[in-house]
Amino acid sequence: MEASSSDATNMESSPPSSTSNGGSSSRILHNLPYMRFLQSPVSSLLEYSGILRVRPDYPYSETRPLIPENVAPTLNSQNPSNSQSIDAVDGGGSGNGEVSIRIIGEREQDNRIGDNGENDVSRAGLGAEEDSTVGGEDVNGSSDGDSSNREGSTYQRYDIQQAARWIEQILPFSLLLLVVFIRQHLQGFVVAIYITAILFKSNDILRKQTSLKGERKISVLIGYSVLFMFHILGIYWWHKKNAFFNSLLMIPPNAIPPFWHALFIILVNDTMVRQASMVLKLAVMMYYKNGRGHNFRRQGQMLTLVEYTTLLYRALLPTPVWYRFFLNKEYGSLFSSLTTGLYLTFKLTSIVDKVQSFVASLRALSRKEIHYGSYATPEQVSAAGDLCAICQEKMHTPILLRCKHVFCEDCVSEWFERERTCPLCRALVRAADLRSYGDGSTNLLFQLF
Repeated sequence: MEASSSDATNMESSPPSSTSNGGSSSRILHNLPYMRFLQSPVSSLLEYSGILRVRPDYPYSETRPLIPENVAPTLNSQNPSNSQSIDAVDGGGSGNGEVSIRIIGEREQDNRIGDNGENDVSRAGLGAEEDSTVGGEDVNGSSDGDSSNREGSTYQRYDIQQAARWIEQILPFSLLLLVVFIRQHLQGFVVAIYITAILFKSNDILRKQTSLKGERKISVLIGYSVLFMFHILGIYWWHKKNAFFNSLLMIPPNAIPPFWHALFIILVNDTMVRQASMVLKLAVMMYYKNGRGHNFRRQGQMLTLVEYTTLLYRALLPTPVWYRFFLNKEYGSLFSSLTTGLYLTFKLTSIVDKVQSFVASLRALSRKEIHYGSYATPEQVSAAGDLCAICQEKMHTPILLRCKHVFCEDCVSEWFERERTCPLCRALVRAADLRSYGDGSTNLLFQLF
């Protein structure tokens, strides 16, 4: 009988150990940061940002004891009265790893203390009870607002958590749809990424060649110009069936283009127009290769004029494509006329701004005087010193600013391409006017509408 009872005991004790091993392995996998991120990415990001509370490292399991076995003897040794009460309630069931907790009321506590002859403790308990009843109203009055705030924050966090779980549920399907969409328009995505990368690299090349000033070589500028032209012709030759040239000449397409095809046409034309404007900027740099002083300032004005002319043309470029797209009689003549009229109205308001910038850049080119100062006389140069504070060399075509500081025209013109204050005293010299593109840069934002 004893052997059978011991076998039964072993059989009863073996499943929890295996379950605990499985739970510990699952907890180890759950504790790994990348595993948690893969399981619930949105909730992990919200917890990391502090919006949601950090979840416990392991889920609650019934097989995991509430009080560990190595802690129970310690508690019994520290408080024998508690151990006796627990053993009495358990009835000898502690050997199975189960623990029962009994909550003792105040009266029973007082009776036990009275039996032991500890009246002082009971008096202290009564005094504490009186103090708690006296100050209970204040505690309840101040805790009402805190409890309502806690409830509101709890509901808010619960809503955020539910939204995060919903996003996590639809995220795999959304990514799958995105992969299918990219596969359907794979050629368009590849071409768009390619021409965008070439555009960014070309912009860096132009800015570098502009900063070289007189050290740049004509052969290098010609080589870049030929390379850019071949790139433009190659892109249009590859897409010769799409009739991109019609929109370049402001002619609407013959057929109504689908939405994604219309976006692709506008994206390619917008990028190629900027590439062609870079060829014009290279020609301007070839003309002003050895320019100093007045010629360098004129080079910056010419580059700015080319850029604002390109911005105006790019603003008009998507108009024929979207005009044909919105003028679709299949949705009804009234609806198509209304949407086309609204689009043309919105487009007109944006073009007015581009026209004003173009006119301002044209006026700046025709203006011969320097709007941030005047040419300095020999007396003013000798009084200020013969060295330029920017280049630390002898002044060439000195300019007297409104703050009475003198600099080389070449140096101060390059300075005012980026700043509006004096290099020495930081006084406001140049008023806030048209943005300059004298450094050879190009606007990299796409004009899709």
